[in-house]
Amino acid sequence: MQITKNTVVSLSYILKRDDAHGEIIEETKAGDPLVFLYGNGQMLPKFEEYLNTLKAEDTFEFTLPCDDAYGEMDQDAIIDLDKSIFEVDGKTDAEMLAIGNVIPMRDDQGNMLQGIVVSVSKDMVRMDFNHPMAGNVLHFTGKVIEVREASAEELSHGHAHGAGGHHHH
Repeated sequence: MQITKNTVVSLSYILKRDDAHGEIIEETKAGDPLVFLYGNGQMLPKFEEYLNTLKAEDTFEFTLPCDDAYGEMDQDAIIDLDKSIFEVDGKTDAEMLAIGNVIPMRDDQGNMLQGIVVSVSKDMVRMDFNHPMAGNVLHFTGKVIEVREASAEELSHGHAHGAGGHHHH
């Protein structure tokens, strides 16, 4: 069966930065593939485009430039925040404000954002709210493990269920 809209795809992959020789960013573990409902906007559109019509046992290799992945770095998404907003009981937690630490925050519309601590001064904390993969060229190699029809329930929910799919909490 070929990968088309409304099939459930299981695949293993290695994601590297820039090209086949780049550092490994992510790798699926044996027996724990990526499982997703194809054509429902869960994955990057270009990622899906490259998988279209592949079948089980097919291998793939492709590179997504920044624009087809998570975009370029947006300098406007790097902002200085008053250190006092990170205080708990009047004290700032030095561990929480460690450089490179990811802190979940809400913007003024209440949306959840992940901010990375870039630098800390006496009264300011510089945070980067870019997607962690922004500015990266993504190189994927992998193999299609299984392609199956999505069930009516999966289609109505818009994601895969069962092993490797969506888990109920």
